[in-house]
Amino acid sequence: MSTASVEPGADRRPVPTGRIVAWGLWDWGSAAYNAVILTFVYSVYLTDAVGDDLPGSISANTWLGWSLGIAGFLVAVLAPITGQRADAGGRRKLSMGVWTALTVISMAGLFFVQNDYHYLWLGLVLLSLGSIFFEFASVSYNAMLHQVSTPLTIGRVSAFGWSMGYFGGIVLLLICYVGFIAPEVGWFGVTSAAGLNIRMVAIFAAAWFLLFALPVLFAVPEIHGAPRSKRVGFFASYRVLFRDLKELYRTAPHTVYFLGASALFRDGLAGVFTFGAVLAVTVYGIDSADVLIFGVVANVVSALGALTAGIFDDRLGPKRVIVFSLSGMLVAGGVLLFVSGPTMFWIFGLVLCLFVGPAQSSSRTFMARLAPLGREGQIFGLYATTGRAVSFLAPTLFGFFTFVFGADRAGIVGILLVLAVGLVALIPVRAPALGAPAPVATWQAYS
Repeated sequence: MSTASVEPGADRRPVPTGRIVAWGLWDWGSAAYNAVILTFVYSVYLTDAVGDDLPGSISANTWLGWSLGIAGFLVAVLAPITGQRADAGGRRKLSMGVWTALTVISMAGLFFVQNDYHYLWLGLVLLSLGSIFFEFASVSYNAMLHQVSTPLTIGRVSAFGWSMGYFGGIVLLLICYVGFIAPEVGWFGVTSAAGLNIRMVAIFAAAWFLLFALPVLFAVPEIHGAPRSKRVGFFASYRVLFRDLKELYRTAPHTVYFLGASALFRDGLAGVFTFGAVLAVTVYGIDSADVLIFGVVANVVSALGALTAGIFDDRLGPKRVIVFSLSGMLVAGGVLLFVSGPTMFWIFGLVLCLFVGPAQSSSRTFMARLAPLGREGQIFGLYATTGRAVSFLAPTLFGFFTFVFGADRAGIVGILLVLAVGLVALIPVRAPALGAPAPVATWQAYS
């Protein structure tokens, strides 16, 4: 795979294939946090084992939700500033490296959380810190998309990264399952006593992320920052941020519209992953031991969907891919409302997953096409912030419909509603012309 750099003044300069692969390997490695720590393995250990006998009326699940909610608030407040300052200081790669390293350290620290409720607070703090650090690292990572693609190939490159994340999750989940979770005595003589097998999974996942995060730090060059005289302090960065938002709305209102629309449908996409496993067991009769297998297959389907959609992204534009994907998810989700049994869930659940990857990848592509050169970090910081700002919608509506109708199945309506509103909000957003170079920003805005 060969493409071109889109740094200012060098839109068609060839980029080595190795640079693109190195960039995608970060996504491959990040599955260690997303799939293993946050979704399928460690968070389950934290709530169902460590906090299982937690005294008091507040459950471990509630504490987990609150702690991640606080983490999300901090990301919403700080992400645009960290992205902006990394751009202005010419430290995008350094910023990504530092935040990735802190994520890895927090993951490794989870080894010390034993299967005892007295350790729950430590697990919650480390998981929340890891979420914050990971989001900050993702801001700079996403901002690099312009550095490893051209306006003609940005969709395929973004899809390549997403698919690497899915496939990395598949491989790592299977390794952890075979090596530590399934056997009574796993690798290195590890057993489940005091949760040692899951704690070793945290160490293994941390090492995995560290290993595959290194190539991008060597292969992708650092950006040029603003002149030192144009840089501002931390608190002054907020003044610059609000001024830039006002200017962004005046000069590029559709960028602001997309930030709002994508925040909505991305929350719906997150809701699919958050509650999919719960619904599989409680509504459709999937055995709890088979949920991990479904997760592996779902990742394969999502990855294939993302790779295929990347081609259409470059030919038809990201907006059409997102609209088609969200429409497909609404149809599949609507069918799931009325069917029952494991077979129906496998069929239409996987159909749903087929559209998740394309929607995620093309959303990132859409944002990258809109981001001015030299300001990608700030724009993707806003992308993270807007996503966090409404991240309560899908969980809240899921719980609301479940409570009102007294059935877990009804929660699907809440998720579909968020996806539908996001789709409606996206329709009037004007997409950038295909093949057009990204707009070039001047640094006067940062003075």
